[in-house]
Parts: sequence; structure tokens; C-alpha cells
Amino acid sequence: MKIACLHTAESNIAIYEDAARKLGLPSGALHHHVRADLLFAAERAGALTPEIEAETAAVLQQLAKNSDVVVLNCSTLGPAASLAVDASEVPVIRADGVLAENAVKAGGKVTVLCTTETTIAPTTRLFEEAARTTDAKIDVRLIDGAWALFRAGEQKAYLARIAEASEIAYREGARTVAFAQASMTDAAALLGDEYARPMSGPTAALEAAMTVMIAS
Repeated sequence: MKIACLHTAESNIAIYEDAARKLGLPSGALHHHVRADLLFAAERAGALTPEIEAETAAVLQQLAKNSDVVVLNCSTLGPAASLAVDASEVPVIRADGVLAENAVKAGGKVTVLCTTETTIAPTTRLFEEAARTTDAKIDVRLIDGAWALFRAGEQKAYLARIAEASEIAYREGARTVAFAQASMTDAAALLGDEYARPMSGPTAALEAAMTVMIAS
């Protein structure tokens, strides 16, 4: 079993490894590849450009050559998964795509929290498309100032800001809260006991990876 994970932040490796342990995946099942430069390029451009999307797809295709399944763990780069899958002999899973499908199942108001502006457009398209077959109503929100905290290495403040935004979303009527980015995952543990735990991509993506490997 070999699951290749493409990340754009080194810190997300630990989050994925923790999810893998909780799911009972064997040690060493995940193989991590970090390309922070791709996200930095998108941030400089203000969005995912065709050139960055093509480069990301090429990286995914290369990882697929020596893996059973590939997971793209970056909501900004997410659309590149569709390009890669056409030329890949193994499944290419878009983590936020699986997250979107899971988040809309219960219907109602789904608040999707983001911390970087470059993910707003692809995340909105993704969740609205997933909601077409349900009665879910999508509300995508940017948490102001959170990404600056992440880039500054202020992890506790970053997660606290996300937890606060999550509680506000629930108080304003969200049935489901979803974290658009893997880096947000640990904020769920900071919410009060009266709130449901927000959904995040790592566990959903690895569950999907396990499912497709069993099916094949």
C-alpha cells in the first residue's frame, strides 16, 4: 500500500500522519511530497493560473507512477486533479473534493471556512457543484487575518482564530462547518463541547483512498 500525498506546507504532513493512525493505516503507507513553491506562485499571481495548474498536474502524474493512489492536499491547487486523472493509471483524489461531497450530504446550511484568498474561488465552485444534488446551501467565508498568522508561524493564534470563526458559523445557523484547508484541522479540538466538530479534508481523503484501493 502506497498513498502519495502532495502538500504545499510541511506542517500538513503531521496532520495526515495523525489521520492515518486514527484510520488504522499501516506505518509507512503515506509518502509525502511537498511543493510549497506552487502555492506561493498562486499567491503571487492572485489565483491558480493555467501554468501553475499544468505544473501541479505534472507533479501528480509523476507521483502516480510509483503509487497506488495519489492525494492532492491543497484547495488552491485542487482543480489540477482533474487534469492529472486523465493521464494517470491510478486514482488521483482531490482532498477538498471528497470533503465537499461529505459536507453537503446532510443538507441545510454548510459554512465553508477558508484562510487564504486564493482558495475562495475554487472552493466555492467545488462546494456549490457538490450541493446541486442536495438541498444544502453553501456559505464560503474567508477568516480575515488568519493566513498572515500561519505564514508568521503563529500556529496557536491561527487555530484560535479558526475556532472562533467556527463557533460564530454554528451560532449563525450552520448545520455543517467545513475547513477548506488541511492546516485548519487542529482547530476543531478548540471548540466548546456544545458544538459539532467541523469536517476537514485529511481524514475524508484517506478514507476515500482506502476505498478505491480496496475496490481495485
